[in-house]
Amino acid sequence: MLCGNGMVAIWNGIAEEGRLDFYQWHIHEHMPERTAIPGFLRGRRYRAADSETHPEFFTLYEVEGFEVITGPEYAQRLNSPTPWTRRATSHFLNTSRGLARVVRSTGPGPGGVIATVRFQSSNRNDREVAGDLSALMSDLMQYPLLTGAHLGKADEAATQVRTAESEGRNDYDAPPSWFILLEACTVDALKAPVHALLQHPAVAKPQVGRYLLEYTRLKTDAAAG
Repeated sequence: MLCGNGMVAIWNGIAEEGRLDFYQWHIHEHMPERTAIPGFLRGRRYRAADSETHPEFFTLYEVEGFEVITGPEYAQRLNSPTPWTRRATSHFLNTSRGLARVVRSTGPGPGGVIATVRFQSSNRNDREVAGDLSALMSDLMQYPLLTGAHLGKADEAATQVRTAESEGRNDYDAPPSWFILLEACTVDALKAPVHALLQHPAVAKPQVGRYLLEYTRLKTDAAAG
């Protein structure tokens, strides 16, 4: 299961000339800075597992509750980007970012690979969608080698707040509305549950990505610098 009841989910590509700087920044400044915020519990970065997956990177932050990512500490970070942050993010491509509530999370623990399915709902009633897809999570966990299934609903108002960190950037794609994360031991183990998910009538206009875990950062007192 995920840690906490809120998520920050970020998909992004990176221009080749900024790749090494992105890795150094993400490992040594950005993830330590984010996980040092009160209520942030864990950060994970993934890289595309195949050539069909775009954007190349997926980053997931798990937080105690949704109020953490709408609160003053996170806002202060977003509105005080470091020079390194400005330089690294200037090379981002096709960024999609969602501040989300965890609707359902099940499974024994993190896997080494993850499938992300971003989608619009064919049903305008969010409560019905949440109920239908929450029930589906239990069915999906019957597939072998699956270790987790998580349903997130992005908050449109919170996601679209502009900050100093996003000022002047033109790399943003449409934010996700709903997304499901499926964790497993192998990429092949994702095929059947992803196929089953895409057959569900509530899932419309899906964007599927398969990613390999690159780095995990747990709660830390380290500061950026």
